[in-house]
Amino acid sequence: MTHRNSHAGRQSHMRRIVTHISVLILFMGGLFPFFASAQSSAGKVEITDFLVTNTQEHVLVYCKLKNCFTPEIEEAILAGITTTFIFAIELYRQRGFWVDKRETALEIKHSVKYDSVKKTLYVSFTETGKEPEQFKELAKAEKAMADLSGVPVAPLSRLIRGNQYYIRVKAKLDKVSLPGELKNTFIFSSLWHFETDWFRQDFIY
Repeated sequence: MTHRNSHAGRQSHMRRIVTHISVLILFMGGLFPFFASAQSSAGKVEITDFLVTNTQEHVLVYCKLKNCFTPEIEEAILAGITTTFIFAIELYRQRGFWVDKRETALEIKHSVKYDSVKKTLYVSFTETGKEPEQFKELAKAEKAMADLSGVPVAPLSRLIRGNQYYIRVKAKLDKVSLPGELKNTFIFSSLWHFETDWFRQDFIY
């Protein structure tokens, strides 16, 4: 009798576990379409207005990030979470049948931090090395975050006249800046992330 009661108890316990797992699966099944919809409703993050030009001394790059601010990212910024965009920039020399040679590689970071007391957004740029710029309007801070405006990539003295080159750029959201308790949550792992494709511009020096 004791053995049968114990066996029945184990079966009842297993049924409860299976029921809980089934409910959890159904619940998660309802979540995935919601997050997929949230991702697809916002346009894909991409690089636009990509321009390669030069001064008398340097090769310069201009470009903009499009669709990089979701409502979730904006809410996080206004909650005081430091948000950082990382731009990777590479310059290559084409070598025909040989592997193209990478002449230089840069990593540029744009970060924004909101001070709720002063109602001010501070945007810093690693390419300038200057003090962060201050903004009162989120839209203006976002524009500054998303723009690369005349970043020196390499001195012209490093280039060979008559050779073919290309510059490629990609950007991503730095997840390292998230607080530890948010970094691994389902919501932030789904929505707090983007990484563009490489965008390339060819030119002849």
